[in-house]
Amino acid sequence: MPSWFELNQSTDGQFSFALKDSDGETILTSNEPHVSKGSAKADIEVVQRNCSYVVRYDAKESPGGEHYFDLQSPNHHIVATSQMYKTAESRDAGITSVMSNGTTRVVKN
Repeated sequence: MPSWFELNQSTDGQFSFALKDSDGETILTSNEPHVSKGSAKADIEVVQRNCSYVVRYDAKESPGGEHYFDLQSPNHHIVATSQMYKTAESRDAGITSVMSNGTTRVVKN
C-alpha cells in the first residue's frame, strides 16, 4: 500500500492530518489544529510541495535529549512535526522517509 495523508476531525470540530508510510506508521503530524477542512488540506499541499527540499527541515533535540524535526513552509512557518526519536540517526531516517513519502496525493478522511 502506498503512503497517504490521513485527515481527522476532533470532537471539537477542528481538523488535523498525519502522513502515514506504506506500513501505516505515522511519520509526520500537523503542527496545529485547523478550524476548517480546507485549511488542513492547504497545509497538506504545503507538505507535498516542500517535503523534497532538505532546507525545509529543521532537525532539533528536545530538552530531554530526544530528537525530532519540523517541516517548514518557504516562509519558515512550521507546518508539521515528526515523532520523537531516541537518536539523531533515526530522526534523519525519518526525514528521509518524509522526503520519499510526503509527495503522495492520497488523502483519506
